[in-house]
This record gives sequence, C-alpha cells and structure tokens, in this order.
Amino acid sequence: MNNIILKAENISKQYRLGLVGTGTMSHDLNRWWHRVRGKEDPYLKIGAENDRSKKAESDYVWALRDINFDVYDGDVLGIIGKNGAGKSTLLKILSRVTTPTTGSIKTKGRIASLLEVGTGFHPELTGRENIYLNGAILGMTKGEIKAKEEEIIDFSGCAMYIDTPVKRYSSGMRVRLAFAVAAHLEPDILVVDEVLAVGDAEFQKKAIGKMKDISGNDGRTVLFVSHNMAAVKSLCTRGVVLENGKVAFEGGTDESVSFYLSKKEENKLVNFPILFEGGQINSFEVLDFMGNESNLLLGESCKFNLQLRIKNPKKAKINIRYQVFDKEEKLITTLNAMHLNANKVLKSEIQNFVCSINNLRLAPGTYSLGIVILDLNLRKYFYKNNDFYDFTVESGDVFKTGKLPSKENIGVYLSDQDWNID
Repeated sequence: MNNIILKAENISKQYRLGLVGTGTMSHDLNRWWHRVRGKEDPYLKIGAENDRSKKAESDYVWALRDINFDVYDGDVLGIIGKNGAGKSTLLKILSRVTTPTTGSIKTKGRIASLLEVGTGFHPELTGRENIYLNGAILGMTKGEIKAKEEEIIDFSGCAMYIDTPVKRYSSGMRVRLAFAVAAHLEPDILVVDEVLAVGDAEFQKKAIGKMKDISGNDGRTVLFVSHNMAAVKSLCTRGVVLENGKVAFEGGTDESVSFYLSKKEENKLVNFPILFEGGQINSFEVLDFMGNESNLLLGESCKFNLQLRIKNPKKAKINIRYQVFDKEEKLITTLNAMHLNANKVLKSEIQNFVCSINNLRLAPGTYSLGIVILDLNLRKYFYKNNDFYDFTVESGDVFKTGKLPSKENIGVYLSDQDWNID
C-alpha cells in the first residue's frame, strides 16, 4: 500500500455568524475561564449544521464537522459537493491558511495551494518577482526557482506582461500565472480549488493536462475541488463528497460522482402510480452510468427505465415513445421502441421497458421528457407532452480525449465522428 502523505483526523471548523472574530468579550472571557480550569470550550457544544437552506437557530455554525480521511502518495483526490458544503474551508485548513477548531492535519512534504485568484501574489511586484516570492514561500532555493522560471512563464502564456506589476493583470492572467507557479515548483501536494474556472476553456484543458502529468508521470499528490464532474472523472483516482460540512461519501471516482449527481433536486413532475386505460405506470427512472437515479453526464451511458402494469398482457403489444425537449420547449430528439422493432407481446402483468443509450450526446443543460404509451395501431393509452420528467445533463469527456467541449460550441447535440487527415 502507498504511504499516507496527508491525514485528516476529526477536523471541525466553527464560525460565529454575523461577526468577525470569535464573538463578544463575554464569550471570550467564558472561553478563557474554561481553559484555565482545564475544561472544554463551552461553545463547541453548540452550533448549527452548515445548511444554507435553514434559518440559523444559534450564533455559531459548524462549517465542517468531524472530517476524517487519508490521502496516499500519488493520489488525486476529488473533493466535491454543492456550494457551501465546506469544500473551500477544508482546503484552507489542509493548506494551513486557517486552523481547525478541533482535530489535526498531518502532512509530509511541501504543499502548494491555489485557492483564490492570485493567492500569495503581491500586487505591486511583477509576475517574475512573484514567481520567486512564491518559490521562496514554498521553501525553494533561488537556483531551483531559476531552473523552472522560463517553463513557468511559457506555460502561463503571460510572457508579454511578465515584468508588469500583477495588479495590472486580469483575473484570468493572474490565475494562469498562479497555477503555473504552483504546478511547476514541484510541491509534494498540490491543492487546487475551483479557481481554475476563472480561466478560459483552453487554459482549463491545459491545467487539467498538467495535473495529470503531475500525478501520473511525477507521482505527486493532488487535491482537487471542482463542480466540473467530467474533470473530476478524468483526473481523480478517488473522491470525497461533502454535504453540510460532513463527509457524505468516500470512494472511487465514478461512485463519488454518481453519488453527488444523485443528490440533486427532485426531477419528477408527476406522482406514481399513474392509471391509464388497460393498466398503470408503476415507476419511471432516469439512471446514470452507475445505475443510480441522478443527473447524467455527456459522453456516458444512461437508461430510461419505465415499469408498467398491464391488465391483459397477452393481448397487448405496447409501444413506448419518448420525446426530449429543451427549456424553450423545442423538440430535440425522439426515442421510439418501434423504430428498433422492440415491440413484443408481453409475458407478464408487470413489465420493465428499458431504453439504453451507450454514449449520451446531448449538450449540457436541463431537458423535459414527454412520453406516449400506445399500441401498434397508434391508439394512445397515455400521453403527456413535455412535462412528464425533467433531467439534467452535465458536461463530460464525450470523446475520451481529455478535451472537454465547451457548452457554447456544442449547439444541441454532438454527433459521433471520425477524422482522417490524409
């Protein structure tokens, strides 16, 4: 087994709502009085859960609560969760930007962090000077930094402005240079927050490629926070899903992504069972590549699973037709069992109709599904135009090349294709 390079033990972080600092003087005196008597901080026993949807019932909130996990040498750990789940707070603790309220972090080697745009940059210094400043903070010698200087500048794409003060850089230029510095100064652990989203699509692809090199070829460890599930699937070897400041799931990348997507908002627009002439709809599910009911990923497999109860199955020859509409109610595509000669005489009263898609090509977005249940004489048993079920498609590595097509350049649908340059 690989060596543990980072260990998080019982990490919790408490904040006081609405105030800077720990609160009132009376609270600080109370803390001090408990401390001198060798007793626990009294305010650790209170505090609301980190759930943005609920009104706070306490002056204190736990941004993180009892976080435990190990990171092994060479791991690429994806930390995922909804906004406000505690991801950035956890990374700041792991990077020693802030201290935990309880618990401890044990690490081996140098940590380079990219948590916010221009983290650790001095605005009055030039880009070149900031390269040396960041290297010195990481504990590198001037000679070590000098050896990487031109490689950093070239990767960042900021050569023209490298001797200009960083305060004149755009946010995109700052994040380019900050990532180049963090990635090239050979940290043992690279911590990267969603800050990469500030860069353009070209730079995001370049950055993800560099992180693959760092983890794959150089065998170093990466902690990566992102809402881009395609990047997480492509880059990470393991995942941790945070919910309301707690670890909700830890496991393989595919399982973690599927768990996260399955925690999205309810998609059903109807309640089951639904009666119709000759039977009823027992259930309907949209299943992702792991077989879980959740959002879908571009380029991955999925299934539409419909269960019917038919009163006279031997006399029925049912056809199922789905129609997919975009948010403007424009028809995007049709899935029809009859087109594939999939209509068969039913053998049992309860029957599952499963439509499988091996490689989903719908552009990222939210879609509405319409359904028609009919027989081969086109007699409609059940009809619901475009408000039967909503589902969401997330961006994905559709061609398995590591290059993620941007939503703006896809249109509605990505065709299967093959290129031969003769």
